[in-house]
Amino acid sequence: MKKITLSIIAVLAFGFANAQEVKFGVKAGMNLSTWTGDTEGVDLKSKVGFNGGGFVAIQFSEKLTLQPEVLFSTQGVKVDNVEGDVNGANYMGNVRFNLSYINVPVMVKYYVVKDFNIEVGPQIGFLTSAETVTKINGFNGKHKENVKEIFESVDFGLNFGAGYDFTENISAGVRYNLGLSNIAKTEEGDNTKLKNSVFSLLVGFKF
Repeated sequence: MKKITLSIIAVLAFGFANAQEVKFGVKAGMNLSTWTGDTEGVDLKSKVGFNGGGFVAIQFSEKLTLQPEVLFSTQGVKVDNVEGDVNGANYMGNVRFNLSYINVPVMVKYYVVKDFNIEVGPQIGFLTSAETVTKINGFNGKHKENVKEIFESVDFGLNFGAGYDFTENISAGVRYNLGLSNIAKTEEGDNTKLKNSVFSLLVGFKF
């Protein structure tokens, strides 16, 4: 963790030292998240969430910008047709996994033409909460449970995206986060692998 923090600080220091222009901004948008990995035979459905936070746009030239960000992001997945036991009887139900992260992407943006850019960059995410919300068919109400202990506290991924600057201050973009690390906390002998997969639509404002 210390090495990652020092690397981020070094990147920012280099960026500020060589920047032609630096602007701060905020952004917010919608997520469509799911999991990949060992999900065969599980009826997974994508889950809608949101994200928002701040960024620093460090412009090196008309073509190249480095953009570190800090975003709060709600992610997870919905699992339908889950079989469970209630008072000795079997029932079917649906479970929603609600995970929240503080994500820190560092994006390199390249302007292909004026106002239109493509971007790529690594991301580290810190899990802030995780709970399940279960609804059993034939029963009223929902059951919530804290399940943070079954997930890894840190997530690594790679982002790809594209964006468009409508004005000097207002922009919009789409982004895909490809999870690279296993978010399932496993014990010895358990090889279960789950990775985040998140599409995002974002709107940003530079000051």
